[in-house]
Amino acid sequence: MRILAVLAVVFLSLSARAETIKIAFIDPLSGPAAAVTQNGLDHFRFMAARLSDSRWQFEVTGFDNKLNPQETIVQAQKAVDAGIRILAQGNGSGAAGALADFVVKHNERNPDAAVLYLNYAAIDPALTNEKCSPWHFRFDAHAGMKMKALATVLARQKAVKKVYLINQDYSFGRAVRDSARAMLAAARPDIEIVGDELHPLAKITDFSPYVAKIRASGADSVITGNWGSDLALLLKAAGESGLQAGWYTYYASGIGSPTAVKQSGLAHRVFAVIEGHPNLPQQGDIEARWRAQHGGSFNVPRIGLAMEMLKAAAVKAGSAEPAAIGRALAGLQQKTPYGGLATMRAADHQLLQDLYVASFGPLQGDMRLDEEGTGWGWKSAGMVKAADTALPTTCVMPAFR
Repeated sequence: MRILAVLAVVFLSLSARAETIKIAFIDPLSGPAAAVTQNGLDHFRFMAARLSDSRWQFEVTGFDNKLNPQETIVQAQKAVDAGIRILAQGNGSGAAGALADFVVKHNERNPDAAVLYLNYAAIDPALTNEKCSPWHFRFDAHAGMKMKALATVLARQKAVKKVYLINQDYSFGRAVRDSARAMLAAARPDIEIVGDELHPLAKITDFSPYVAKIRASGADSVITGNWGSDLALLLKAAGESGLQAGWYTYYASGIGSPTAVKQSGLAHRVFAVIEGHPNLPQQGDIEARWRAQHGGSFNVPRIGLAMEMLKAAAVKAGSAEPAAIGRALAGLQQKTPYGGLATMRAADHQLLQDLYVASFGPLQGDMRLDEEGTGWGWKSAGMVKAADTALPTTCVMPAFR
């Protein structure tokens, strides 16, 4: 009996030993997008430290893909060769498409060493439609979903009559443009689109010629999916020109952009569609702890949610194996920091959660927290419930193997 008891203790201690989940963060950590993506890496590492415990340990390693699809594959292979089985990426839908293809091919060839792809920001709708895969999970709303939220709020602004579209010339930018045209036509057919511009990704240093075109068009509002330096420099040029249009953006909450908005003087004229912001009622202490460590705002809350759901899936599966985690993630629900309920839709592995449209301006009323030391912060202009963002999918999801 004593031997059996000892064996039982040994078995329990072995079964409860810590599992280490290694995550490769594959994004541009050099070049003009580096500030945005370093911020994302910091978010992942913050959550890894927060969620690690005696049973589950999380490690995050950064890999620089230089915003290049081919380099993304090179870095993904390096990560896999280093024994990393969870890949995280978000900036650049071209890189995302290449990574999604890599993961499918790798897993077909190496079923015993499969990897999982956590997409936190690449929002080309194709990734959860015709390119959907059991190994890919998107934690951000895709371009069409975000545009539905923006169009819903913009449609209520009766003063909006003429809209200019300006976007980056790659798959995501074109998806924003196409979604804007379709959804504005449905929500407000009286709105005239007076300009439609595509420009090279992360190549423009002076947007004043583009702003001059916007001014000449007579637009009262601009819709853009620009991110990183392309958004900051665009808003800077708008401010310098004195253009007082309304700006409806996907990423004005991204690092560096709030400072650009403040410098532009466009108080409460710049709107962003986001999954949450610091001036919403908060649950937990993530925002306070992040600010204490990093000084800025926890401005990519979907990364926090992605990491929480990754851990919840591992706990549910009782395993760190990617296939087991993937099965547990499909259909998983998680409470958001803002009181809503997020669902990883099993049909296409697209996360559904409440989306907010907020404007940026001087702190007032119940606006308590600013961004980037500007004295300006986010104020909600509208919210669209998760169920109302759920656009149909064409995904025919293959089974895990």
